Amino acid sequence: MSVCADCQAADSSPALRNARVTIRDVARLAGVSLGTASNVLNNPTVVAAPTRLRVLDAIARTGFVRSTAAHQLRVGRSLTVGVLLLDLANPFFAEMVKGAEAVLRDKGYVLMVCSSDESPDQERRYLRALEEHRVDGLLTTPVERDLKDLAALAARGIPTVLLDRDAGGLGLCSVTVDDVRGGELAASHLIALGHTVVAFVNGPLSIRQCADRRQGARQAFRHASLRPERAMVEITVPALSVEQGEKVVERLLASIPRPTAVMCANDLLALGVLRGLTAAGIAVPGEVALVGYDDVAFAAMLSPALSSVRQPKYELGASAAMLFLEEVSGEEHEHRSVRFEPELVVRASSGGDKTTAISLPT
Repeated sequence: MSVCADCQAADSSPALRNARVTIRDVARLAGVSLGTASNVLNNPTVVAAPTRLRVLDAIARTGFVRSTAAHQLRVGRSLTVGVLLLDLANPFFAEMVKGAEAVLRDKGYVLMVCSSDESPDQERRYLRALEEHRVDGLLTTPVERDLKDLAALAARGIPTVLLDRDAGGLGLCSVTVDDVRGGELAASHLIALGHTVVAFVNGPLSIRQCADRRQGARQAFRHASLRPERAMVEITVPALSVEQGEKVVERLLASIPRPTAVMCANDLLALGVLRGLTAAGIAVPGEVALVGYDDVAFAAMLSPALSSVRQPKYELGASAAMLFLEEVSGEEHEHRSVRFEPELVVRASSGGDKTTAISLPT
């Protein structure tokens, strides 16, 4: 008979105060065998109702809490899903987590959420830690293009779903947004407004989303018969943060020719640029138009309200969670990718006089 011998909890009873409560303590207080107490937790239908009630009363009186680690060893799964993202300070990722959580909590799963802070070394440490915690699966936005560590993790039996990143034929499920199209949307909007010198404030190109958004912006200039090498002033920053966006403004204003518009790889950078331009006395959009990316919650609350490329953040997380559930359902599973299309939400920061949503034709 399997016994949850390592189960323990904080004590709430006078007799056991300041001691860890075990399943043996519960059994002793209820006047039953250790096996019977364990069965109440793990196989309650085999225990007579009066006995089961005595054990449950003892659990309530002692404040006993079952050890997740011990239970996990017995049942062979943790009902925990690891979520490893680039930056938890970014509301974009927080909204994705909400979408995943809404799907998984109804199935009894809890999320173990970690942030790589765009660091490959930190990502590797968290991947190791999540595997050591025996998570049942992983949802992740990887830092770098090379996915060999994630492919190896999946090969060791941990279902892995990529968030906002294509699997590139590696046999993983993924949910993505067409970031090339998103970059093209932002740049095309500014070109249509008459801007011929546009700054693109971007993060490291090792991050696939940054590379794709750059590619889309360059496509927009070429389609407008403008040479990207001349029309797009590229400024790369080490992190996609408000602080980096604010720091870049001095370089923007010193550029020759000076850009009349700025597009940013995410809304945090755009917020930093807006703060920096405002501090320098530069009117937005009067002197410099501004477009962000992600359309996080605060974008519409800024002054001026921020034009931004909208991604379906909640839906990305929810779709990733559903792909994970499909893979662990026990039925035959075929890896697949779910792809969403972005749209540009035009607000005052780029010169729009009202909020509109724009999509490029496919």
